[in-house]
Order: sequence, then structure tokens, then C-alpha cells
Amino acid sequence: MSSTELPGVRAATAAVAPKVAAVRVADGEALRSVALPGLTLTVRSRPAARAGLPRALYVHGLGGSSLNWSALMAQLEDVVDGEALDLPGFGDSPPPDDGNYSVTGHARAVIRFLDAAGHGPVHLIGNSLGGAVSTRVAAVRPDLVRTLTLVSPALPEIRVQSSAVPTALLALPGVASLFTRITKDWSAEQRTKGVLALCYGDPARVTDEALRNAVEEMERRIQLPYFWDAMARSARGIVDAYTLGGQHGLWRQAERVLAPTLLVYGGRDQLVAYRMARKAAAAFRDSRLLTLPDAGHVAMMEYPETVALAFRELLDDCGGS
Repeated sequence: MSSTELPGVRAATAAVAPKVAAVRVADGEALRSVALPGLTLTVRSRPAARAGLPRALYVHGLGGSSLNWSALMAQLEDVVDGEALDLPGFGDSPPPDDGNYSVTGHARAVIRFLDAAGHGPVHLIGNSLGGAVSTRVAAVRPDLVRTLTLVSPALPEIRVQSSAVPTALLALPGVASLFTRITKDWSAEQRTKGVLALCYGDPARVTDEALRNAVEEMERRIQLPYFWDAMARSARGIVDAYTLGGQHGLWRQAERVLAPTLLVYGGRDQLVAYRMARKAAAAFRDSRLLTLPDAGHVAMMEYPETVALAFRELLDDCGGS
């Protein structure tokens, strides 16, 4: 038991939590649970095509899960041995014992997982919140990161896009509860289509099967008693990280990253401004930039083949390891 866990807390939570549907596992994937001090993480894996391939770890964004990486993991199974985390409170991972959803808290979870598994250095790949988390991991623990790939990373912006304001408002006390009441009559399909409209450059690219799977996952998530709490606290963690200055500021930490870095930005991203691509390319000392004019916030889901090709080129330049 961790020092922050109260006796009987997990048992009591399990007793009152409603039963929810099982998480979807795509063909060729497997899920496992990893217990660490103060948290338990669900890990999605896709066995490598052959033994001895380098390790890769995928870290999702706010409101996402390891499912967000299924398409890219399938594209890269012949060059990396890939695993994707459900961050604490997301996907199938329960909340952390200490309730810490800050960027640093999530980064600590990633570091604990890598240290416990002994997998470092890995090819670390993050999207949105996961991009900020991965940046912090690469800055403070360079020994754990071989290369860094960031898809629309949530790095501080002075002028936030108006389309991103509703998400940022989740950080304010009481807003999550208010939104829960306002949307209580929304169907899972309505919620899902709203998320897709926000995150995709062109929601029409989503296949009928992918939409059904997304609706199914949304139905599962909104039954979780901690869903909105995890969302609100993680959104607050992003806002707090944006206000940090000095050596703990995310842009300062980006400058400290030693790993070769691939940056991916979408021209139709409504959450992370496309204009930030050049600033990011200048901040990371060993960076390359892939811009996708028609992509939104989740290029790895919209254009997995293109993102995979750019990652392969990064890998080749690093000697394939």
C-alpha cells in the first residue's frame, strides 16, 4: 500500500462503482494491468513482428485512452515493440491514489512504469496532454527516452484559439459539474460526434465501424463515477503547467530535451494552434517537423500511414534502434 492510500479505499470504491462494459481490444492487441506504488495502469500492447525490436511507448491526450494509438501501433509493429498506456483516471486505468492529475503527476506515472519495466530508453510518442507529459519526461529523465514524437503537443500558448476555450474552462471549479447537468440528456452518439468534430480535421474520414466503436467507448466512460473528475483535474493540470515559469516551464523543458524529436501539427487543429509548429521546431534542439494541412488534433488517427512514415524516417536516422 502506498503512503497516500487509505485502508479500504479501493474496496469501498469497487463496491459502489457501477459495472461497465469491458474495454475494446482490437485484433492483435492485448491488455494487462500493472500495479505500481500509488497507482494501477492499464497497458495496451501489440506484439512486435519479431523479437529484438526497440521499445516504443504511446501516451494519449486529454479525454483519450490507449485506443487512440491502435491504428499507429498497427502501422509500426514491424519496427517497434509498442505499448500504449491508459493514464491514471482514463481508459481502463483507475484514478491515482493521491488524486494528482497534473502534468507532473502524469509524467511521474510514465516514469514509474518505465523504471519498473526496465524498458528505457524507449521511443516515446505523445499526443496533446500526452505530448506535454512526454516533453516533461524527456527533459527530466533523458536516460528513458531514445526519440520523442509529439503529435499536437499541449505546450503553452499566449493566445489560445477560441475553439479550445470550452476545453480549458473545464479547469474552473464547478464547470465540470455544470456541464454534466447540461449534457445529462445527450446520447453517447451525440457526445461522440461532438468530440470527433472538435478533434478531427474532417470528421467524414471516420468510418462507420470506427464511429460505432467510439460510441461504445463513450457509453462505457460516462458510466465511470470519476470520469468528469479526471477530465476536470487533468484540464486544470494543463492550465497550471501553462502558467509555470523558470526551469519547470514546458518551453524551457522543451529546450532541455536531448532526444531527436519529431513534431506533428495539423492545419485544422482546433485545440493546438497550427502556428505553434514553428515555435516548437525552434525550441527542441534536434527536431524535424511534419505539417499536415488537412489534419486536426489527432493526426495519428486521421493519417496513421503518414505519421508512421515520418516516424520510420526518424528511426532510420537513429540507426533503427
